[in-house]
Amino acid sequence: MSTAELGGISVAYDDLGSGLPVVLVHGHPFNRSMWRPQAERFSQEGCRVITADLRGYGESTKPEQSEKTGLDVFAADITRLADHLGIERFVLGGLSMGGQIVMEFHRTYPGRVAGLLLADTSPQEETEEGKRVRDTMADRVLAEGLNPYAEEVLTKMVSPENVRTMPEVAAHVLRMMRTTPPAGAAAALRGRAERPDYRESLKRVKVPSLVVVGTEDEFTPVSDAELMHELIPGSTLAVIEGAAHLPNLEREAEFNAVFARFLKEIG
Repeated sequence: MSTAELGGISVAYDDLGSGLPVVLVHGHPFNRSMWRPQAERFSQEGCRVITADLRGYGESTKPEQSEKTGLDVFAADITRLADHLGIERFVLGGLSMGGQIVMEFHRTYPGRVAGLLLADTSPQEETEEGKRVRDTMADRVLAEGLNPYAEEVLTKMVSPENVRTMPEVAAHVLRMMRTTPPAGAAAALRGRAERPDYRESLKRVKVPSLVVVGTEDEFTPVSDAELMHELIPGSTLAVIEGAAHLPNLEREAEFNAVFARFLKEIG
């Protein structure tokens, strides 16, 4: 692990391998270890894979409880980290909230993106009901911590069948959720509730793009992935059978095979 002081915060990150730069952004409420299987494999196959803990997550700086972290703030942090590492243009991928950060990054800094991976995410702005739910959840995690939430959503993050047959994956996911700092999670929830609609900006994507989704995903269903695939010119859609919200962990081999083909096209 390395750390960098960027824009007044400390960011924890891993920088593995050499070659085609690939930056992978984790979802909520996880940390950079979410991408460990991909970082370990592709850093040995001609890629320089960078994974970082978002501010408020993992080992990066924790916000004050009153703070709100917008997707634009996360996107700016990625820019600062890339600048720190001397990387001008790179493949950028994200899952769930990480995918929305990727969309925000592309909307703001399109010239720095060499390729897009959007996994189990959605481009629409939040609904009014969704805003209320996220604000309520932010209050809840500050009051209770992440343990109750983690127990409730484990079988949505990882399919019930995979929880049963892949206990090591379930344990990893549960550990990431339980150890997420409540202030960081709450700040991101409040910021994410105010996200814009990315559908128009996706129509302007001019780089190779891969959209991935698990067939069992309840948070961002296959229809959301199909929508992004329709919006992004020339994009590739991969639907991973038997996975819920985390196909890169639940179906590592299948996910990696699809991602490998995509990176080969770019590299």
